[in-house]
Amino acid sequence: MNLDRLLKPKRIAIIGISTSKDNHPANVIFKKLQLRYPVEVFGINPRGGEIQGWPIYKSLSDIPGPADMVIIAARAPLVPEIMEDCIRNKAGGAFVVGGGFAETGNTELQERLVAIAREADFPFIGPNCLGILSPGKLDTLFLPGERMENPPAGGVGIISQSGALLVDLLVKLAKQGIGVSQGISIANKAVVRETDLLTYFVDDPDTHVIVFYVEGFKENEGRAFVTAARCCCKPIILMISGKTEAGTRAVRSHTASIAGDYKVFSEVLSQYGIIEAINENELLSYCKVLSTYPRHINSNVGVITISGGHGAVAADFLAQRGFSIPRIPDEIQDRLRKRLSPSLRDIAGLNNPVDLTASAVDEDFVVCYDELTNIPELDSLVMLVLPYSPGLSVDLGAKVSNPSSKRIKPLVAYMPHVEKYQMFIEGFELNRVPVANSIEGAVMMLDGMRRYRPC
Repeated sequence: MNLDRLLKPKRIAIIGISTSKDNHPANVIFKKLQLRYPVEVFGINPRGGEIQGWPIYKSLSDIPGPADMVIIAARAPLVPEIMEDCIRNKAGGAFVVGGGFAETGNTELQERLVAIAREADFPFIGPNCLGILSPGKLDTLFLPGERMENPPAGGVGIISQSGALLVDLLVKLAKQGIGVSQGISIANKAVVRETDLLTYFVDDPDTHVIVFYVEGFKENEGRAFVTAARCCCKPIILMISGKTEAGTRAVRSHTASIAGDYKVFSEVLSQYGIIEAINENELLSYCKVLSTYPRHINSNVGVITISGGHGAVAADFLAQRGFSIPRIPDEIQDRLRKRLSPSLRDIAGLNNPVDLTASAVDEDFVVCYDELTNIPELDSLVMLVLPYSPGLSVDLGAKVSNPSSKRIKPLVAYMPHVEKYQMFIEGFELNRVPVANSIEGAVMMLDGMRRYRPC
C-alpha cells in the first residue's frame, strides 16, 4: 500500500462533524486543523450546514476533489459504508478513530472493514486509534491543542498501539527538546500494521530514528517485522508490553492483541539489532542520543566529573550495564596534569573517573576532554556537570564541544534539569551534545549507542 497521501496529506476530510456538540472529537480535530495547520480541511455531516462560518458538506462526493486523508469519527456500524464511499471517491486512505470493533469483541465488523480495504488496496489506520501528529504540519489527535505540549519538528518517528501512551511520550519528548517527524496511533492495526509503517519510515527523509510501542503481533508477524527491521539502516527502538500474564490479559482487552513468548522475542530483537527499551526512561534516553549519534560504540567509557561521589555512582551504573572504565595510561595522566590549572594539579584524581574537583574551571574540562578523546582504548565519554560549581560558566558546553572541529568520540553529559541551569544545558545541546537529567540517564544513552547495530 502507498501511504504517502495518507501520512503527508494536503487535503483532509473529517466525517462525523457534529452541529450541536462542540467538543465532539471530529469537531476538535476540524477546528484545530482549520486554525493551525497548512492543510485544506473539509467537514462532513449528512445534514450539511456550517460551523463558525466554515461550510459543512453532506458527503465526500460534495467536496471539491478527492481527499488525501479521511478521518472517520462515526459510530462503528456506519464505518463500512463510509469506507466504501472513501474508495469510490478516490481518497488516499483513512484513520478510523472510533471504537467498538475487535477490542470489544466485535471481530466480525472489523473483519468486514479489512475485507473492504484489502479488495480495493485502500490503507486505513485503526480502528480505535487516536490519530497522527506531525509537528508544524498536521495534528489529528482528538485532544484540545491547549492541553498538549507538542515536541518540535525533528527526526524521531513513533508508531504506538496505545494513543494515550503516544501522547504521554510526545509530552515527555517535548520537555526534553527531542524533535519528532510523526507520531502515529495505530490501535487495532486492522490493515496498516507495524511492518507497513516500518517500510514507510525507512524511506522517509524526515525520520532518522524509528520507535515502536507494541502490544503484540499476529502469528508469524513478529518474524516478518524483525526481518524487515534487520534491513533498516536507521536505529529502531521498540518497547513491548504483555511481558507478564497480567500484561498479556491487559493488552488483549485493550487492542485485541496477542502477546507471544516475550523472552524468546526479546532475544530475537537483540540478535537482529533492534534496541528494546524496557521502560519509558530507556526509550527517551535512546531517542535522544540516537537522534544525535546514530552509531555503534563499544564498551570502554571515560568519565569526567568534579565530584568523586558522582563518578562513583556513574561507575556503578556503567558496570551494571556491562561497560568498562579502563585506567588512563600514566603518560596521559602526566600530560593532563601539566595542562590543568595550577590549583588542580596536586588534588585532581586522574585515573578514571577523572575527578577535577569543585575547583575546576571551564578550561580544565576542555583539556581533559581533549586528552581523553584521543585515547584509543576509550570508545565514548560521559561528562558529569554540576553547574553550581563557581568556576564553571554557561559557555562550558560550547567550549568542550568545540563546534569548529570534528568530534572524535561521542560525548554525552549529565546536568540537573532545572530552569536556572537551562543556559548551561543549551550550551551543550545546541552543539549536539545530548544532556541527561540523571546520571543513570546518561549511562542509558551510552547503552543505546552500544546496542545499535547499523546494517
